[in-house]
Amino acid sequence: MNLVKHLVDKVKENIQQVIIGKDETIDHIMVALISSGHILLEDVPGTGKTLLAKSLAQSLDCTYKRIQFTPDLLPSDVTGINFYSQKESEFVFRPGPIFSNIVLADEINRATPRTQSSLLECMEERQTTIDGETHTLENPFIVIATQNPLESQGTFPLPEAQLDRFLLKINMGYPNKEEGIAILKRFKGKNPLHQLEAVATKEEIVEAQQIYSHVFISDDMYEYVMDIIEKTRNHDDIELGVSPRGSQALLKTIQVHALIKGREFVTPDDVKAMVKPVLGHRIILSHAKRVRENQIAAILDGIIKDVRVPTEELSGKGLS
Repeated sequence: MNLVKHLVDKVKENIQQVIIGKDETIDHIMVALISSGHILLEDVPGTGKTLLAKSLAQSLDCTYKRIQFTPDLLPSDVTGINFYSQKESEFVFRPGPIFSNIVLADEINRATPRTQSSLLECMEERQTTIDGETHTLENPFIVIATQNPLESQGTFPLPEAQLDRFLLKINMGYPNKEEGIAILKRFKGKNPLHQLEAVATKEEIVEAQQIYSHVFISDDMYEYVMDIIEKTRNHDDIELGVSPRGSQALLKTIQVHALIKGREFVTPDDVKAMVKPVLGHRIILSHAKRVRENQIAAILDGIIKDVRVPTEELSGKGLS
């Protein structure tokens, strides 16, 4: 437990040398990293999505690549290609940017569905097959994809089935006035990102990924999770509720969330913290509700309020 919390605290502190505030957003990114999941950052331009992803990458002693998604980007530009080397008189594999520990997929909704699918296949399978040969991606492997929700011209929105490949979907949001002033002062001179150094190793991340599954979950907490999932499947305003894959995603994230908060057991607060970023992009609203913005968050808030919260005392439980 102490290893994971210490790892998260030092990475978070390092990121906050660049990013002002956004404690919850950084926590969510660390949850995804330790859960071996991927993140979709959706927000308006200029809110710091790319800066946050770069700050994470520079805080970790891992390989990092950025892919700018455009309509003319080909699948081979992501995964790599076999080319004929005249020097060696044979075909040689040239790996694409997907062969990195941290991959920033900038403006993913600007690429064609074919190229999007090549990335999503790598995310799901953690490998890619090129000309019949399978290439395994190195662990840790996390994709941080960004997209702008405002522009529709020249974009290819991800279908719901492909959104499900992302463990979390989160928003940055605008800073408040005090944070805005702090940002202006911090970036007045040099960009602090350029001075950021790695504070965690690849081995530490892999070790943390092997610990979280031992976090204790009581029977009442299993019921609490499934009560929320069932509520999404029987809600009048929801056309398609959360799948079993979604419930498994919620379970692993609440275990990691408990660890980064310094606990060896899951509480209802862990569940409440992860419901919206994990389940929000996994439900489809009825037609009457789709036309209204921000309805999913409000509906999930209502579900959390309606479901009975377990009151079992868990403080004596530990890692098994």
